[in-house]
Amino acid sequence: MTAVRDDLGLPVELPREVRRVVSLVPSLTESVAATAPELLVGVTDWCSHPAGLDVPRVRGTKNPDLAAVTALRPDLVLANEEENRVPDLDALRAAGVPVWVTVVRTVDGAIASLRRMIGTALSRPDPAWLTAAARAWAEPSPAAEGQAAVEGRGDGEGRVVAKDRGISEDRGISEDRGISEGRGISEGRVVAERRAVVPVWRKPWMVAGRDTFAGDVLLRLGVRNIYAGHPERYPKIALAELLASAPDLVVLPDEPYRFTRDDGPGFFPGVPAALVSGRYLTWYGPSLAEAPAVLSEALRLAR
Repeated sequence: MTAVRDDLGLPVELPREVRRVVSLVPSLTESVAATAPELLVGVTDWCSHPAGLDVPRVRGTKNPDLAAVTALRPDLVLANEEENRVPDLDALRAAGVPVWVTVVRTVDGAIASLRRMIGTALSRPDPAWLTAAARAWAEPSPAAEGQAAVEGRGDGEGRVVAKDRGISEDRGISEDRGISEGRGISEGRVVAERRAVVPVWRKPWMVAGRDTFAGDVLLRLGVRNIYAGHPERYPKIALAELLASAPDLVVLPDEPYRFTRDDGPGFFPGVPAALVSGRYLTWYGPSLAEAPAVLSEALRLAR
């Protein structure tokens, strides 16, 4: 057995070779399927990518069938600190099942986390899709270029610069809390921004708040989440307050709530609406390689 640490800094006892993996996170399922599909022996009901994935299902991310997971005899269970419940993961550990938990707050943090998961936990080299994702996000986005990115520091007029210090190789999250405080924009780049609200649910209205992966994705593309400074990560905000915040844009993903052209934009009269794929906005995996171009186009077409 080999002891390593996951993104939480918790020890994970792994066999010499991981051969059986259960994934409790859709984006991590897609990541493993695109890297070493033979490892997957169980996934959640919500794991929709890749299409046609033919492995046993173990219910949802919030209510996994723990007996079914254990019966699959996994060498490792992959989880995420936001997607999965602590009591479920603790129960798996108590049953002797190794659990690797990812922590993702920013684009750069996601790439670093995936690299550690694949390299340290699964003992695989960087797959081509991860290299492509890192390259895609290292380049100036079309949206940022279109909004006149310039070199320098923030000037207090709605433009921002930040960095993500990511995950340390030996301790999981870096001690300077870079994954929580970083925002993923390359050091020294200032981007003119649009201010947006980012609803994730409608009954009641809930929006992306502080410290979210989706918020960093949008910030990298020149869109600042109005509620990024809210004390809660996914606060409930009344529609009247959302409108009073005077957004330049409303970003409406198709998950977890499925906003559509007929269900979403009409609540924000006069505000341009970008209907976007939740997979590109909130998933961290192979979709990261295409996300900058796909989301930039959706933001450009907002009307």
